[in-house]
Amino acid sequence: MKISKILIGIDDSKYAEHAAEYGFDLAHKFNAEVGVVNIIEPMLIPQTSAAIDPLLGAGMASTMAEDMEIMDIQKSHAGTIVENIIKKFGADMPVTHFTEYGSTADGIINCSKEFGADLVVIGTHSRNGLDRLLMGSVAEHVVRHSEVPVLVVPFSS
Repeated sequence: MKISKILIGIDDSKYAEHAAEYGFDLAHKFNAEVGVVNIIEPMLIPQTSAAIDPLLGAGMASTMAEDMEIMDIQKSHAGTIVENIIKKFGADMPVTHFTEYGSTADGIINCSKEFGADLVVIGTHSRNGLDRLLMGSVAEHVVRHSEVPVLVVPFSS
C-alpha cells in the first residue's frame, strides 16, 4: 500500500488541529503530499427587528451585497484557519489547500476526489448518544461515503 496524497479536513477547533498534527506527521513519514480542506457551511442570518418591513410585518430579505460581504468574511476566516494550520505543521512542505462552500462531509469527500487523495484524515468531537443523533456526524458520513480510507483521529483531553 502506498500513501502518496493525504487530505486533512479542518475547522477552527482543537479537534481538527489535533487531527491535522496527526495527518502532517503521517505525511512526513510517508513522504506524501498534503491537501488541507476547510468547508464553509452556508450561514443563516436571523432577521432582526431593524429588518422588519413596517407594512407587511415580515422580515426583509438581505441584499446581494450583504450576502457577498458575509461570504467574503467567511472565506477570509477559512483562509486564516488553513494558513495557521499550514504554518504550524506543514511549513517545511508544499501544501495544497481547498476552501469549499456547502455540506462539510460532502465537501471533504469531493475534495478528496479532486485532490486524488489516498487517505483522508479528520478529527472527531467524540459526540455520542443524543448529541450525536441530533447533530449528525461529519466523521461518520465521510467514513460511510468516502471512496478512500478515512482515518478518524479522536481527541482526548
